[in-house]
Amino acid sequence: MRCLNFQAANAVAPGPTATELFYEGKPQEVVDRLAKLAPLERLGTPSDIADAVAFLAGPDGGWVNGQVLRANGGII
Repeated sequence: MRCLNFQAANAVAPGPTATELFYEGKPQEVVDRLAKLAPLERLGTPSDIADAVAFLAGPDGGWVNGQVLRANGGII
């Protein structure tokens, strides 16, 4: 039996996240509309995205393989 050495990368796809880059050039009305798209009616925070990355990179994410984790607050 031949054993293949297979590695797959995971990725995080963040939704609207409250950062300087996100706010840059957007009128407040657009920011408010985007925030209301999520069920919690708020923008994500850098900490929200960091927690998703930490999960995938940590021991709890060890069985997750080749996935895209959408850290977007439930925006469909």
